[in-house]
Amino acid sequence: MAKLYFHYSTMNAGKSTLLLQASHNYRERGMATLLLTAAVDTRAGAGRIGSRIGIGAAAIPFTCETDLYALISREGAGCACIFVDEAQFLTPGQVWQLAHVADDLHIPVMAYGLRVDFRGELFAGSAALLALADDLREIRTICHCGRKATMVVRRGDDGRAIREGAQIQIGGNETYDSLCRRHWRDEMGM
Repeated sequence: MAKLYFHYSTMNAGKSTLLLQASHNYRERGMATLLLTAAVDTRAGAGRIGSRIGIGAAAIPFTCETDLYALISREGAGCACIFVDEAQFLTPGQVWQLAHVADDLHIPVMAYGLRVDFRGELFAGSAALLALADDLREIRTICHCGRKATMVVRRGDDGRAIREGAQIQIGGNETYDSLCRRHWRDEMGM
């Protein structure tokens, strides 16, 4: 039985690296995969999944209007697995579409994304994945203190934590810092 998986963590835990490695393992064994990524994130280039350690692969970009079930039905025929990067940017409806891919097309779907934003709030896609995924897998990274990082802060130009703003702002190490809850609270003044 195919499943919908959600691999989640904070920034800089290696989600994209793990996705690319898993897809490579399938392809190395002669099995096709389909890679999808959020069109809003172009840090590695449009339609490309990139890792901080320098590896990358072409992917089909999706927007919040993309019908993922239709796209996968058309492009994913014969695929052994579907991989979705930046899954926090999915809509709840798209998460349902991915569940239908696993249930009706019998293709496993591996979604990778952030659990919470810089304010400590769930992304809509992540909330839906936490509710619907058959298998939840936490990818761990560490805070500067050595404890498990579960939160992320967004930093302004002055290096201080930002407490308000749009939920979505694309960035990497120059913008975000993964912290344990205690240090996130200290940074956020809570």
